[in-house]
Amino acid sequence: MRFVVKEELDGISVKNFLRRHCGVSSRLLAKMKRIENGITSNGEHIRTIDILHGGDVVEIKMPEDENEIEPVNYPVEIVYEDDEVVVFNKPPFMPVHPVRNHQLDTLANYAVYYARSKGENYAFRAINRLDRDTSGLVLTAKSSFSMTYLRDHVRKVYVALCEGKLNGSGTINAPIRLKEGHTIQREVGEGGVRAVTHYRAVRSMYGHTYVEFRLETGRTHQIRVHMSSIGHPLAGDDMYGGSREYFDRQCLHCAELEFVHPVTHDLITVRKEPDDWFGKLAIIKK
Repeated sequence: MRFVVKEELDGISVKNFLRRHCGVSSRLLAKMKRIENGITSNGEHIRTIDILHGGDVVEIKMPEDENEIEPVNYPVEIVYEDDEVVVFNKPPFMPVHPVRNHQLDTLANYAVYYARSKGENYAFRAINRLDRDTSGLVLTAKSSFSMTYLRDHVRKVYVALCEGKLNGSGTINAPIRLKEGHTIQREVGEGGVRAVTHYRAVRSMYGHTYVEFRLETGRTHQIRVHMSSIGHPLAGDDMYGGSREYFDRQCLHCAELEFVHPVTHDLITVRKEPDDWFGKLAIIKK
């Protein structure tokens, strides 16, 4: 990973440059100090206490990842990739990480397989996570440095098919709490944590509305709970009052990711629309 020292930073120490201006964590910095030529400037080994000058090219060598996830090949679409990140289009019914009953059929299994098929070996690091039944874009980082940086530099846009007809846009500002007697299901209610959802109705057909969401907070099941609370549950979401007459899972999809690249600092936007939910309804209702 390569960084160029700007002229206005002439005289800065290696440690301050990497920590304050490149986003390298103290933990990662300590690991690189133990690697031979872990930090170099203009091709020469340097210490964290050494001084840098404008125009210097600083390179850091990332430590080897330990990967214990079993690689398994699945038909998962890759929407974007460069030296630091991969964006996958996760299909529905696939968990992101291995759990007790899903050890070999997760996005993590495929991500490890894909990396090794290219001769690369890095751990699976998902920046955003989706429920098993939710489809859409998942941003992953190839290094711990990129993972740490991206956590605070990514914006997500979701889309869903909601029951009933909605018009225009609005904001739902209602606290979400765990429903009494349940371990997973949530509800809107006093004593819950702050949750804010901004929505925009895109179009309505066949008694359903295609809605776009931008979240101000990131609570468990936030979109599902909020839309149910205003009488427009997601199609297929029977946990929160939606009907399964036409769909066998909640119609929720992460359609857009906008993030600042951890190395170049370019603003990157990736968009991927979901399956044609209205098309399915049209076929069913004929």
